[in-house]
Amino acid sequence: MGKLILVATPIGNLDDISTRQTAALQEADLVAAEDTRHSGLLLQHMGLKKPLLSYFQHNEEKREGRLLAELEAGRTVALISDAGTPGICDPGSAILRAAVQAGHATDAIPGPCALIQALILSGLPTERFAFEGFLPRGQALLPFLQSLRQEQRTLIFYEAPHRLQNTLQTMRQAFEPERPMAVCRELTKKFQEINRGTLAEMAELWQQRTPKGEFVLVLGGAPAEQPQAAEDIRQNARQHLERLLAGGMKHKAAAREVAALYQLPVGEVYQMGLELKQN
Repeated sequence: MGKLILVATPIGNLDDISTRQTAALQEADLVAAEDTRHSGLLLQHMGLKKPLLSYFQHNEEKREGRLLAELEAGRTVALISDAGTPGICDPGSAILRAAVQAGHATDAIPGPCALIQALILSGLPTERFAFEGFLPRGQALLPFLQSLRQEQRTLIFYEAPHRLQNTLQTMRQAFEPERPMAVCRELTKKFQEINRGTLAEMAELWQQRTPKGEFVLVLGGAPAEQPQAAEDIRQNARQHLERLLAGGMKHKAAAREVAALYQLPVGEVYQMGLELKQN
């Protein structure tokens, strides 16, 4: 049986090529590439000469049979995208599923990934985050962003330079303009640039500039709802209990109802009732 290897490649700086990436491409009998011309230059830089087969978004289904046939013949196929990790906003996941279903060996060689690089450099919380890929175009953009308004995780988006200004202005409509944000441009490349500030500041900054290069947007999540202070909860529960008792409800029944409503121990609420009676 053959073997399919998804190999991450540099997102800009060719010095990011790892020993394992080089070894995986050396091992391959065939390299499936998103752009054979671009990947040919990469292999040339690595001192490798391998048969190349184009494999991109619009021919994935057409190429699947060919790649599975290569695997059936016992060959090792390496899959690379133009930059970054295959399967992350690039072809890769579909052929991997097909190879797994057919019983072939599979592997993935880790490497650069723009969304992770941007998240780390943003300075925003990294513990929990949501990657939304490329944003919808046209009239679908605003409602899509509004659907994320309550998301508390850090949000990460990819965006093309010619749509950046409109996207940032639309984000100002969908989110609080004071949310923290980082606009990351040309990651790992010579002109890498990280702009940090509020969403409003980023929208204003890039309205005055001509966007060039590849962009990753990192937006702070919605602020967590502040839980009501414990003392406020008890005070509200006490007032509610007092009204029920004044209306004639039995002490035990009133205590159970208030305890369930305010998520307090029944015994604690019952004791409140005793204190109210004493007063």
